Amino acid sequence: MADTEEENLQSQIDEIEALSSIYGDDWCVIDEAARIFCIKISDSLDHPEWTLCLQVILPPEYPAAAPPLYQLNAPWLRGEDRLTISNNLEEIYLQNLGENFLYQWVEKIREFLEEKSKTSVQAPNTKTTTEEAEGDDDEIASSSELLNDLLTSSVIDGAFDILEGSKEIPSIFHGEPISDRRSTFQAHLAPVTSPGLVKEVLNKLYENKKIASATHNIYAYRIYSVKTNAFVQDCEDDGETAAGKRLLHLMQILDARDVLVVVSRWYGGILLGPDRFKHINNCARNILIQQNYTNSADESGKHTAKNKNHTKENKKRIEH
Repeated sequence: MADTEEENLQSQIDEIEALSSIYGDDWCVIDEAARIFCIKISDSLDHPEWTLCLQVILPPEYPAAAPPLYQLNAPWLRGEDRLTISNNLEEIYLQNLGENFLYQWVEKIREFLEEKSKTSVQAPNTKTTTEEAEGDDDEIASSSELLNDLLTSSVIDGAFDILEGSKEIPSIFHGEPISDRRSTFQAHLAPVTSPGLVKEVLNKLYENKKIASATHNIYAYRIYSVKTNAFVQDCEDDGETAAGKRLLHLMQILDARDVLVVVSRWYGGILLGPDRFKHINNCARNILIQQNYTNSADESGKHTAKNKNHTKENKKRIEH
């Protein structure tokens, strides 16, 4: 075991040295001891328009027996683009089990950005939201918070279940919409047991034209891992800064587990200010309680009888 870890470490050192030489100033060592690194990737060296940051943590098991943990950061990176990149990275991992592949990850992301620059009508908006960004600066995570999220969420740990795609997609439940000043919010929920299954549920949801056309599709999931006695969890703002983090925090308070919650928002043209977060959380809280995904005694006790009597009613169909 010790020999394997030493071999992994030497392999990581050689790989990092090569990447640092190839990418120069774009490659950044955040914490050498913790094996945390970051690379800035752009569609063009001369006139970059599409850029994102790939942060990775190299566990002791990489590359022999485990992939890196990773996080993709870019103001423009939203649901479908994020899923596409994640699927590409997963495919590279599965094709290179036991081997170093960070260079392939970086170049695959670069290919995606180059294609994005060719097919997009305009360059990405530098803002992280489509509206209501004023007064929310305190909600933007610092670099230390991003690293902490990366370390605690285990984005890839257990994400690459090789045959995950063969599993049946679970039932997706849709909550009651909440409307306020022409904006509409609606929550969707599905039981999930791995991040791979999360991707499949999200892909299924985006097949619905109404959901795909939402201004924001904010989501969060929490999955309890028996193997590690810890939670695998992650969240996505989809352009609504801090909304995903707030949603995940709500799920942590309610001790929701093995579940994905997506909240769609269709923006109606009138700013809602902080009320938008209230509606997002209320939608999520309601569907978690209705589907019995809360272990909070005071909440679940109030709604247990209602849940038993209205299971069919809660599985609502969204209109196309």
